[in-house]
Amino acid sequence: MSTFRALVAEQGAAGERFQLTVKEMNAQDLPEGEVLIRVQYSSLNYKDALAVQPQSRIVQRYPHIPGIDLAGTVISSEAPQFQPGQAVIVTGFGLGVSHFGGYSQWARVPADWVVPLPPELSPAEAMAVGTAGLTAAMSIDALERHGLEPSQGPVLVTGATGGVGSFAVALLAARGYRVAASTGKAAEQSYLRELGAQEVLSRSELQREAVRPLEKQAWAAAVDPVGGRSLAFILASIQYGGAVAVSGLTGGGDIPTTVHPFILRGVSLLGIDSVYFPLERRYALWERLAKDLKPTGHLDRIGSRRISLEQVPEAVESILSGQLKGRIIVEV
Repeated sequence: MSTFRALVAEQGAAGERFQLTVKEMNAQDLPEGEVLIRVQYSSLNYKDALAVQPQSRIVQRYPHIPGIDLAGTVISSEAPQFQPGQAVIVTGFGLGVSHFGGYSQWARVPADWVVPLPPELSPAEAMAVGTAGLTAAMSIDALERHGLEPSQGPVLVTGATGGVGSFAVALLAARGYRVAASTGKAAEQSYLRELGAQEVLSRSELQREAVRPLEKQAWAAAVDPVGGRSLAFILASIQYGGAVAVSGLTGGGDIPTTVHPFILRGVSLLGIDSVYFPLERRYALWERLAKDLKPTGHLDRIGSRRISLEQVPEAVESILSGQLKGRIIVEV
């Protein structure tokens, strides 16, 4: 096979929507890299949706193939640690941003971006997890390294019906934590309770117009992929010595807070970056996601929707409008 199909984003006139079209491409169209992969599945993330918005500036050069996740099998490799036919995963680094991504039947990437697919995960399951599940696992791992234990009290998860949030709820509940899930989708309470949430809060409860320097201590910790104004209230409400793992900014990049939670309650703000997360720890966390952190019984619920490359543009609109629940798997 010398040609393959890919979803290509092309830049139109200034201010116009980008064109997303499935096209036939050749191997020579791919960027440099030591590992050539036949992609089976990718996934749709908020970052993928932003990558095809003219105002986002996430991608610097077009035409471009989006997709920050992929799972597939090695076609050929110049790196001795990977062999033809081997099942692999790629997430983060420059994939789908500065480098052609996973919305393509073929992908060529640097060897030090590639992670062997654990045998306990299928390629489709790996993409149900994807960057979102990895980010949730990183958040929980960071909080537990900070000292979090189930006995310390409830853990808040914001944006709980999204990809990171859904996984965080399921993973925390499976590890014995009492989970308080925050969402702007009142109709999804049953979904969150099925994942293991014991309390469901409205998003508006966290978005206070006026936040006192210190609020009543409510949660031992929080997983926050939202950021913005609600993060100020969360920081002011964390118990003494607790922490917040923040990984996103769908609620905005500004935090109207004070130093009081940090210097009077010893609260910590833990930044979670899934893009350049070290490879050794990335290997270890994927192994855990296949074993003790695998959300058994919930992967199909979180990653219940599958779409084709042709359906990605419509799905992009749903994620940008805040209508997405769980994860979307792209069948390449």
